[in-house]
Amino acid sequence: MSATNTSNSLQESETVLKSPHINVDSQATSLRQPSPMPGQKRPGGPRHKSSIRTEDSFTQPRDIERHSKLPYFLRMHGSITPRMIIPLAFVGAWATLITCISKFVHPLVVSSLLLTVLGFVVGLGISFRTSSAYERYVDGRKYWAQLSQTSRDLARHIWIHVKERHDTDPEVGKADLLGKVSALNLILAFAVALKHRLRFEPYTQYEDLEPLVSHLSTFAGEAFDSEMSGAHRKTSWKRGGEYLGLTFAESNPRKVIKRSKKNLGNLPLEILTYLSGYLDFVSESGQFPSGVQQSMVMANLASLNEVLAGTERVLNTPLPIAYSIAISQITWVYVIMLPFQLWAALDWITIPGTIVGAYIILGIAAIGREIENPFGRDENDLPLDKFCQGLQDEINVITARPPPRIEEFISTEDNMIMFDGTYASLAAKSTEDIRAGLRARTNVRAGVARSGGLQGTGEKETV
Repeated sequence: MSATNTSNSLQESETVLKSPHINVDSQATSLRQPSPMPGQKRPGGPRHKSSIRTEDSFTQPRDIERHSKLPYFLRMHGSITPRMIIPLAFVGAWATLITCISKFVHPLVVSSLLLTVLGFVVGLGISFRTSSAYERYVDGRKYWAQLSQTSRDLARHIWIHVKERHDTDPEVGKADLLGKVSALNLILAFAVALKHRLRFEPYTQYEDLEPLVSHLSTFAGEAFDSEMSGAHRKTSWKRGGEYLGLTFAESNPRKVIKRSKKNLGNLPLEILTYLSGYLDFVSESGQFPSGVQQSMVMANLASLNEVLAGTERVLNTPLPIAYSIAISQITWVYVIMLPFQLWAALDWITIPGTIVGAYIILGIAAIGREIENPFGRDENDLPLDKFCQGLQDEINVITARPPPRIEEFISTEDNMIMFDGTYASLAAKSTEDIRAGLRARTNVRAGVARSGGLQGTGEKETV
């Protein structure tokens, strides 16, 4: 009877491991996928490259691990200055034209009262624009922090509390181990898939995503079309235009999604369904018997779904277009009127004064536009690639050792329980002696605190 149960359990584990939920045969057990041999291509057709190229060194999110010794006012990477070159050139030419006409033809002067009134309105508009954009940026960072915390908790629960049935049968235990690693891969796959979804990259053929989800049956994988989704290299003119902030050089970020003729689904949500399927299996098979742990894991899945919904809200709910248009128009009216109001007081200095004023006002407005979507690839966007790599490293740390057993870290000679005795020496004492020692520790700490207080006021006590 026992042999029959063992055989049935083994067959059940193999069936689940070979199902679309957890396919260990098509996925490496390590979270770090092996690199192909020279001249060998990964299966699955062409895929997009997500690595940072040399020409993108100034157009990618800033690397938080890099340190620069340059003062902030001399730094270019992350600065809004490149995007201000063409607007400032136009403003400089305009200020020069108005100054020359006022100097040699007829003075074009407007009362400075207009500068005060418009300045107040422009200040309100830019303040609203910047604060709303920064709020979205902070919301995006909070959701990603929630994703990191929840992923760590979920990975730890699965790795520690899902039992491996090595005592029943070595093959069944090995299948359970590989199933746990596959589930942890899905946690990482959720983060990577969410990153690509927030960047309007709807497919699965990406360098960092394909090894994690190629064994899953998903709408995104079935909808992949190499001709429609091929990554076209940008021309130097287009890259230069984007670097300078020219709107006509910017591509529609949703064009890949709009061109798709098939249902792209929601890949992060589909990954969560596979994780739910795995947890349902380990609960029914008796590997995850604790009801408390099951509730915590289900809460983790709900938290990941909340992150998905929250980041989509940040992405798909920008500042209403009416506000954006009005603030832009008011700002440019103010900048255009600057030379008329400055010439009477500054004469030729009107030109540099107008340029400086335009840089301050237009620059702050441009920063608000850039950080409004914190999930893109601009210099000031969130470094989602680094966040995903950090999560991968943390999951690798969790899986580096088997689940710890009590005898491995409590009943050892190196366990200095009371800082003056090891576990073995204290285990030889009675329970009353151990409790007496614990009480004595509080008295020692109180005595040290009183002694330190007297030392701090030693001169006054002596007097």
